[in-house]
Amino acid sequence: MQLTNRSKVVSDKHQTALEKLYLPAVLKGMSITISHLFKRSATVKYPEQKRAMAGVYRGQHILKLDENGAERCTACGLCAVACPAEAITMESAERKKGEEHLYREEKYAQTYEINMLRCIFCGLCEEACPKEAIFLTDRIVNTEFERDDFIYGKDKLVEKIDKRIDVTKRQTLEVAKFKQLADTKHNTVWTGKQIKGKH
Repeated sequence: MQLTNRSKVVSDKHQTALEKLYLPAVLKGMSITISHLFKRSATVKYPEQKRAMAGVYRGQHILKLDENGAERCTACGLCAVACPAEAITMESAERKKGEEHLYREEKYAQTYEINMLRCIFCGLCEEACPKEAIFLTDRIVNTEFERDDFIYGKDKLVEKIDKRIDVTKRQTLEVAKFKQLADTKHNTVWTGKQIKGKH
C-alpha cells in the first residue's frame, strides 16, 4: 500500500581519491579556526575586566539604611508575599528602648534571609516594599561551594553605613515625588510620641 506520492532521489555519488582522504574538509575546518584568531575575542577576563551593566540590571539585594543609619525594614512581609519563588523569609521583633538609632520603626526584622538559589531576580520584592527598604543592585552574587552559603542573612544584605550603595537608578520619579510629601504616613518615622496620653 502506497502512503504518499512523494519520492526522494537518493544520490549514489562516488567519492574521488582526494575526498576519501578528507583533506579538503580538514583544510576548510582549519581555515575557519585560524580566521577566529584574528577576530576580537568575545570572552571577558572576569573579574579583572567587567562588562558594562545596564541601568535596570537586577543583581544582589541590599537592605537600605535611612539618612540616620537606621534600618528601614519593618518586617511587614510584603516582599515575602510578593516573591514568586518564595525565597524570602523573616522574623519580626519589637524595638527596645535605646535602639531608636538602629531601627527606624517600632517593629523590625530580627532575621531576614534570602535564598539566592531560589531567587529569580524579578524585582517584585522592591516594588512591594512600602518603606523602600530592599533594592536590587548591580552587584553579581558571589559563587560559593556550599548550598548553605547562598542563604544571605542580614550580615550580607544590610548596607554598611560607611559604604552606601547608590540605588537612585532603581527609584522611579513617582516614588521620589511621593517621598517629598511630609504629611503621608509612609514618610512618618515612628517615635512612640503618637500614642502618649492615650490609653
